[in-house]
Amino acid sequence: MLQEDCGRMHRIGFILLMSLKKLQGRSAISVDDSLKVIACREQQKKLSALQMELAAAREEGFVPKYHGRNKAKGGKKPLVVIGILTSFGRKSKRDAVRKAWMGTGTALKKMENEKGIVPQFVIGRSENRGDSLDLDIDIENRQNNDFIILEDHVETSKELPKKTMYFFAHVANNWEAEFYAKVNDDVYINIDVLGNTLAAHVSDPRVYMGCMKSGEVFSEPNQKWYEPEWWKFGDGKSYFRHASGEIFVISQALAKFVSINRSNLRTYAHDDVSVGSWFIGLDVKHIDERKFCCSSWASSGAICAGVR
Repeated sequence: MLQEDCGRMHRIGFILLMSLKKLQGRSAISVDDSLKVIACREQQKKLSALQMELAAAREEGFVPKYHGRNKAKGGKKPLVVIGILTSFGRKSKRDAVRKAWMGTGTALKKMENEKGIVPQFVIGRSENRGDSLDLDIDIENRQNNDFIILEDHVETSKELPKKTMYFFAHVANNWEAEFYAKVNDDVYINIDVLGNTLAAHVSDPRVYMGCMKSGEVFSEPNQKWYEPEWWKFGDGKSYFRHASGEIFVISQALAKFVSINRSNLRTYAHDDVSVGSWFIGLDVKHIDERKFCCSSWASSGAICAGVR
């Protein structure tokens, strides 16, 4: 009600000010109206201050209460939720992951309850929503219960950066975990090494961890890794330091940041570059952990390896 009154008073004030010019100095505003205008201005200042406080709170990571599955057995916060980004037509890859390290059924639940590690495949919906592609995923999910389905995302390889962003936003709002990891569906994970590595950084508030790299920015459209926004990276045409896309981890505060700001975050041609760009201007601890550098064969103490 007060805001509506202030809106009316602002309009009245504008009309009166215009009238003042016409009256050339003659008083047209009553003392009562003047006091109301002043009161409304004070109210607007208070509203602006509250809006600034709200924006600051959002930047600190305050989000709505969590919904859905977010606690392991005994109410313990999960150590990490792992999003294995997959797509249509890759069931054989998913089955290989389940067999190699993820498990199914009771083994999957045991990993969640005992180790605090929650792996889930992540996929969007078909462009032709409800078609056989969607139905196949729904059937597979009913059999295994190991999918995060991004209902508002259309599954396409060109939108992988946005898919990664939507994944982090989704898990930040549905799982209250210490960390969130993005993994490709052709990567083998050593769960014990991953768990031990992350446990050493639980006390760090804003962590971005992975196999850090930079690299050439390709500016020609016919090149495989073409970057349409190549000109933004300067004359040297080199990407800033970022974690390699096979697997990387961010802490809870950074996932909340992505969730809150997802409508304003810029994406580039590649998901790993896009994620790295979101954290450049933040007070973030970049951890170049070489155990995250995946190869065809797992070295001693490595966290990941290819399962092609």
